[in-house]
Amino acid sequence: MTGIDALEQAGLVARELHRGERGGAPTKIAVARRLYRAAPGDVWDALTDPQRLPRWFAPVTGDLREGGRYQVEGNAGGVVEECRQPERFALTWEMGDQVSWVEVLLAPADGGTELTLRHEAHVDPQFWEQFGPGAVGVGWDLALWGLAAHLATGGAIAQEVGQEWPTTPEGQAFVARATSGWAQADAADGREPASAEAAGQRTFAFYTGTAAPEA
Repeated sequence: MTGIDALEQAGLVARELHRGERGGAPTKIAVARRLYRAAPGDVWDALTDPQRLPRWFAPVTGDLREGGRYQVEGNAGGVVEECRQPERFALTWEMGDQVSWVEVLLAPADGGTELTLRHEAHVDPQFWEQFGPGAVGVGWDLALWGLAAHLATGGAIAQEVGQEWPTTPEGQAFVARATSGWAQADAADGREPASAEAAGQRTFAFYTGTAAPEA
């Protein structure tokens, strides 16, 4: 899609799964962490500037200041709960009547910036059994890859190209590696490995529009 090795990019993400609680109910927290070869200020700007967001993610409208409401075109909206430039922002991630929470942390590391994304949600047990953490995790993997391509080239990725890319051979290889990583995180959290892998294969099929790969 950009001349950057996408499969290598998928391998740069560290994936973890944790358990939490909100409102007295259990949550799952998907954590994705990776290093960008860009200064924290540049990464922060790419994440929060309405002029840059469509170049790698999607158009975002609304008030992006703390306490403001935002809307991602064709996706979630919510409230910016905290904004501490250039280190951290936190927001609600609302789709219909479903509310989850996203936190992004930036820290200088190895001459670049370490980005940590945490997505916490109350999960439907049946949905979780079917897809596991990859259902949300792979979506963020694709976004982090788009951010990497933008930071490396300064260019924009056409939204329709980004949407179709997971169905291409290169995109399928990326999604396969990402779903495998989330399946490993799921197993590390206590799920039986074969069940975690099967959920990952169903997630692969969902994102790529193909049959799940052979185990």
